[in-house]
Amino acid sequence: MERPKVLAYYFPGWHRDPRNERWFGADWDEWQLLRSATPRFAGHRQPRIPLLGYADEATPEAAEAEIGLAKEYGVDGFLVDYYWYDDGPYLQAALDEGLLSAANSDDVQFALMWANHELLDIFPHGDPAKGTPRKLKQGAIDRAAFEKLGRHVIDNYFSRPNYLTVEGRPWFSIYELGNLITGLGGVDEAADALRWFDQEARRAGHPGIHFDAVVWGIAVLPAAVTVDDPQQLVRALGFASATSYVWVHHADARDFDFPVADIGPMREAAFAEYEKFAAELDVPFYPNVTVGWDASPRTEQTSAFERGGYPWTPVWDATPEEFRDGLLAAKAFLEKHRPPHPIVTINAWNEWTEGSALLPDTHHQHAFLEMIREVFGH
Repeated sequence: MERPKVLAYYFPGWHRDPRNERWFGADWDEWQLLRSATPRFAGHRQPRIPLLGYADEATPEAAEAEIGLAKEYGVDGFLVDYYWYDDGPYLQAALDEGLLSAANSDDVQFALMWANHELLDIFPHGDPAKGTPRKLKQGAIDRAAFEKLGRHVIDNYFSRPNYLTVEGRPWFSIYELGNLITGLGGVDEAADALRWFDQEARRAGHPGIHFDAVVWGIAVLPAAVTVDDPQQLVRALGFASATSYVWVHHADARDFDFPVADIGPMREAAFAEYEKFAAELDVPFYPNVTVGWDASPRTEQTSAFERGGYPWTPVWDATPEEFRDGLLAAKAFLEKHRPPHPIVTINAWNEWTEGSALLPDTHHQHAFLEMIREVFGH
């Protein structure tokens, strides 16, 4: 089997955004949450300290350093969490002014994963007993807003030389199938909107779009929309592939020890569901490997750390060696199923406030990145 592409999800929360400043105050970004994180129980590894510092990702200089690391250690590209709500983009400066403005931008590929989930105020989330936090933006959008998204993506991203393609078709992932369908008015209406998007890409000179569905069964975000039959929807909506975003989408966090859980059973639960998807779906399924999980920086630090809904979940603080076990499982999965264009997705390049970052910190240094090079080569 050929070496798979290694694609890391990129969370663009590490720069100042006008909406965030309206909601949370001047100069706010998620670095503030990371800096403010505290140990919540004995042995809790917080705060995590990035080895590259608290850089403004919406600058070419910061992006150049991260792209350089990706190229050095065998991360082929970024699947950028792309936010587009009823009134347009959010957090887009990390991509537009950072990654795509870097002098070495073409050294890695990139593609978009439309993060069409509801945006809730978990920055930080207060007492878990108080229930769902306030809603900032609705994840489901209507056809008019979807068409604005589609035209913007075609005009600004698909034609870039380093945009990820499969058989020439630009890759476009969708995070929540439920919200896609809800916003557009039903399965038939969603399928029609995706056909429109594909036709518009063809008019712009592309051979269509490679639509990728993120499929999962366990809701993590408090207002997440789940679907009962991913196979039926993937087929009805015309997706060309499916993948996962993070292991905690595939096992109920309430079934694990708290506050610290072993990553091994979580990995096994995720790959068991991956096998199920591979057997049921008509399209290739690409496995995900998760670095770890610790969303405690997104909780109110003065509150007792108690089990609850997201982000009050157990902590999975995996070692680099345990991460390597996940990479080896993904390699074996691909060798077993032999998809025509092998891909491994990684959660995540920089999900610092969810405890899942390939980027080096002061504790593990470059060890997670080194595991990618060890398992998959350069």
